[in-house]
Amino acid sequence: MTDPASIRVSVLGAGVMGSGIAQVTAIAGYPTVCYDIDAAALAAGREHVQTGRFGVAGAVERGKLTREEADAALARLTFTDTFEAAAAVDVVIEAVPEKLDLKIKVFRDLDRLAPAHTILASNTSGFPIQAIAAATDRPGLVVGWHWASPAPVMKLAEIVRTSVTADATIATITDMATRCGKHPVVVNDTASSWGFVANRVYFAMIREAQRVVEEGIATRDQVDQLMTDCFRWPAGPFGMVRGAGSGWS
Repeated sequence: MTDPASIRVSVLGAGVMGSGIAQVTAIAGYPTVCYDIDAAALAAGREHVQTGRFGVAGAVERGKLTREEADAALARLTFTDTFEAAAAVDVVIEAVPEKLDLKIKVFRDLDRLAPAHTILASNTSGFPIQAIAAATDRPGLVVGWHWASPAPVMKLAEIVRTSVTADATIATITDMATRCGKHPVVVNDTASSWGFVANRVYFAMIREAQRVVEEGIATRDQVDQLMTDCFRWPAGPFGMVRGAGSGWS
């Protein structure tokens, strides 16, 4: 595995997901920049990392990190509102709002500013990576890296490759995901359906759970209880929707 200190990382977006991803990469040893255009979002992201429910202070209290490890991770993590600083790295992880036109613009700007070797990864939940890659002149260096919320806890690392994604790109991101304590699984991109594997199956479950409620068979709370009791899920389908929206606060 490559020494993480030799790979500079940036995360675009300081929301619950973006700041959580930045926290994870910093803990894993990667010098990390977390970027956002909004000063309030940067302040909230910094607080989320330091003292949030899944932040480093809580990790120390639970014995997941030593105080020294937490301090070292915080020292590796910086927050900025300067896009040029976020682009001047080796790997960019985009975690901006789920709007395809916004992501395409961001990748177009990154392609213009980032060094030629920089890998551009998108945390999109399901937009085609090939469409995002087509906005750049480096499609072999564009990849999907789908995380789950809360990023410091969930093991998901859905690595999405297109037909032109370079093997070296996949190897680098897979190695990074492993160092971050995730379970990387490489899947193929698709242009025919929204979502890759995790969310296509997830939304099928949500649709059926909603039908059960609409047919008067059970309430939302009852569906959640049955699913957690039967399948040992950490949350039922409706609880998952609430958690994904609130950051599991």
